[in-house]
Amino acid sequence: MCRAHTPGSDGRRHRPLRHRDTRGVTDTLPASALAGTDERGDRYKWTVLSNTTLGVLMATIDSSILLIALPDIFRGIGINPLRPGNTFYLLWMILSFLIVSSVLVVSLGRLGDMYGRVKMYNLGFAVYTFFSLLLSITWMSGSAAALYLIVMRIFQGVGAAFLIANSGALLTDAFPEHQRGMALGINQVAAISGSFLGLVLGGILGPIQWRLIFLVSVPVGLFATIWAYHKLREVPVRRHGTIDWPGNITFAVGLIALMVGITYGIQPYGGHTMGWTSPFVDGCLASGVVLLTAFAVIETRVADPMFRLDLFRIRAFTAGCVSTLLAGIGRGGLMFILIIWLQGIWLPLHGYDFARTPLWAGIYMLPLTAGFLIAGPISGFLSDHYGSRPFATGGMLAAALTFGLLELLPVNFPFPAFALLLLCNGLAMGAFAAPNRAGVMNSLPAQHRGVGAGMNSTFQNSAQVLSIGVFFTLMIIGLSSTLPGALYHGLVSHGVPGSAARRASDLPPVTSLFAAFLGFSPVQHLLGAPVLAHLSATNRAVLNGRGFFPSLISKPFKNGLHAAFDFAVIACLIAAGASWLRGGKYIYSEKTQAEVGAPESPGAEILDRAVVPG
Repeated sequence: MCRAHTPGSDGRRHRPLRHRDTRGVTDTLPASALAGTDERGDRYKWTVLSNTTLGVLMATIDSSILLIALPDIFRGIGINPLRPGNTFYLLWMILSFLIVSSVLVVSLGRLGDMYGRVKMYNLGFAVYTFFSLLLSITWMSGSAAALYLIVMRIFQGVGAAFLIANSGALLTDAFPEHQRGMALGINQVAAISGSFLGLVLGGILGPIQWRLIFLVSVPVGLFATIWAYHKLREVPVRRHGTIDWPGNITFAVGLIALMVGITYGIQPYGGHTMGWTSPFVDGCLASGVVLLTAFAVIETRVADPMFRLDLFRIRAFTAGCVSTLLAGIGRGGLMFILIIWLQGIWLPLHGYDFARTPLWAGIYMLPLTAGFLIAGPISGFLSDHYGSRPFATGGMLAAALTFGLLELLPVNFPFPAFALLLLCNGLAMGAFAAPNRAGVMNSLPAQHRGVGAGMNSTFQNSAQVLSIGVFFTLMIIGLSSTLPGALYHGLVSHGVPGSAARRASDLPPVTSLFAAFLGFSPVQHLLGAPVLAHLSATNRAVLNGRGFFPSLISKPFKNGLHAAFDFAVIACLIAAGASWLRGGKYIYSEKTQAEVGAPESPGAEILDRAVVPG
């Protein structure tokens, strides 16, 4: 089959095309807008790429910058996050940003389709910058300060959701088909690598002054907001419609309920090490499923749905979204597992104080980021010529292999082997991410690119929250079988009274994980200062030393680590299978639709024939 258009030497289409949306509203699409160039030259697309890449980079850096800086933040506002009543602040400080961005990206992408993607994107930068500033100027302390930061973090996440929801659609509008994979690859790599760069940035800025982790975004956001306002312009592909309030409400409340249930499922409940039997958790999960089921029914009956279910009849789009979800589940929890592995065991065993481990954990994970940065643009460029399937599928197979090889490492591993496997995992994930996103965006009709990009981002962001629940659950199951006994005997052998050792060993394993994650000495947290004060100087030095807890937890940790990596391998293999099912290289266009004899509605495409040869 022929391509849907024949570009000239400058990449432009020479005839305007017309588009008719499903409600009969007709817009004229300038040929220059569709080809990624305009009458003023070819520089505009690079402006779009630079600005949107900066936008998603800042948004994803802020999604993780708190993880390393949390100890400094809690010390700054005067809260001990490990006290039983304060775990609420710990969890919501971490997850509020992720949850709100997961919930809103579809709605905000659809608003971009309706009212202008540039308008929504510019608004997002302004909101993101304003609330970044507010996060840095809290004057309160204690629980009031923690609640203030959580609320401001939620609104910062709203701004980030505007950016994430519309950046992919802006790039797809601006770049011609033969360069979209490269452009979307650079943008996607910035998004993924930003979550790892945030770890290093948080570790550097947090000890200097915790407010800097929020303040650093303000000058960048202010510059990018003004830049976007003056340089970005609308491509007239709006789809006029109405807001689907029943769909928006049921989707938002249902997804929030599901994520809250997953989040609190890893918290202790009653005498259990986890909360999966808690009525609150079970109620959240059940109501989330019911509301999301109602949402799916609503979307098939309203005239102007928020979540365009008919897009799932596009095979390339469906395969890309399913692959995004499964890859996100495999990758999302990896960051937390690696942080705990490094901070709780490897770094203390190699002479690092617990207080310094957060920064160095981020630094030692840089090979993973390097892999993303190398493979993403290259695989995106190659996917423009050969299609998404070989790179996305191969990337997931390679990622499964690296997870399996990580499982073979000893807990106290040689760093060169660990760094090489992290680099290979980053290369594999980068090889998947860029072509997969390009395949998703190329499969979408122009008038649905915003909502389609939002749907794909929802799968990606939701997968991260889901994977945190899955990975922590598997880790806790592995720890709970052997850690209590090992901890009890280890403490008693160093002079701790039996009653105090029993209380410490009976604490849920998640408290030890959180202590290591936050850079606290786990033994000090488990026993408390009064018990330690009554021990001999020798025993106290051993228990507070860098080797006692890491050596104690190594064997129980390995059990949970194997279960988590096994799950990641399975998720990546299924993602590879879903990616392969996308078919050959496919790019949506009106001409392709006409050639296959299908109506203009995207859901009516004859997908097996709508393939553009590589």
